Amino acid sequence: MSPEYEWLLSPWALGVLGLCVGSFLNVVIHRLPLMMQREWLGDAAMQLSDADELAKAVQMPKGEADKLVSAAKGLAQRIEKLPALTIARPRSRCPHCGHQLGAGENIPVIGWLKLGGKCASCKAPISKRYPIVEALTGIAFAALSWRFGAQPTTLLWCGFVATLIALAGIDWDTTLLPDSLNQPLLWAGLIAALMGWSGVPLAASVTGALAGYLSLWTVYWVFKLATGKEGMGYGDFKLLAALGAWLGWQMVLPVVLLASVIGAVVGIAMKLSASLREGRYVPFGPFLAGGGLFVLFAGPQMVLGWLGW
Repeated sequence: MSPEYEWLLSPWALGVLGLCVGSFLNVVIHRLPLMMQREWLGDAAMQLSDADELAKAVQMPKGEADKLVSAAKGLAQRIEKLPALTIARPRSRCPHCGHQLGAGENIPVIGWLKLGGKCASCKAPISKRYPIVEALTGIAFAALSWRFGAQPTTLLWCGFVATLIALAGIDWDTTLLPDSLNQPLLWAGLIAALMGWSGVPLAASVTGALAGYLSLWTVYWVFKLATGKEGMGYGDFKLLAALGAWLGWQMVLPVVLLASVIGAVVGIAMKLSASLREGRYVPFGPFLAGGGLFVLFAGPQMVLGWLGW
């Protein structure tokens, strides 16, 4: 990159970019699960549109099937009448009173501080997570510039980190790891290795993706066969596969070990403080993402040295 443009990828410049990206990630974390739920409900309503097929499939009386179909049609109509919901629409607003945020209120971190953590209209509290995500993303982007230098490939790692933050936030809230984020992250890691952008050999990237997916897939089935319960979701397999594609097969085990230890500590702390959610579970995705970020910033040589490899 030309020296006169290197400042664009300096820690300060990428830190500011990270603050703005963090603001966008807050929108993704909040809206993407809602968009998915609307889509699923719409698909379910479509599947329940034929009373004869429904009665045949679940062996219920035709009268009961007709009632379900009627209810499904009502649901579909209500979904169609809802205002458009995308990542870009509607504009950011208070979930309590609908107040639309102005430009000054949308400034990352500063906007929240300026408002005192409350809506300017109804004074309802605004979650501290919004400025935390923005600040975390800004700090991470700046750290990536220090870690990899002012070069274009640093932006790839910025995209990697931003996606992990979004996935961690969504999984913590909903226990969902959307394919719309997981799968592009996996393919981006493989393509980055193929093009020589990530510094991970293609063979190590492919092997890492396989090792990441199959390791948790095996644990899932062993646990399910032994207990009859599901210990994790398929999204965890895909996330670890993506981490393996970006970091290489040697980093898969360190990521899992870090995620397991941190997850266990957090889970015990939440249990002792009676803050575990209904069902008494802690999603694994945020800790996988955290393990991946730790390995990324520590570097493979340091991580392997700690393990004595």
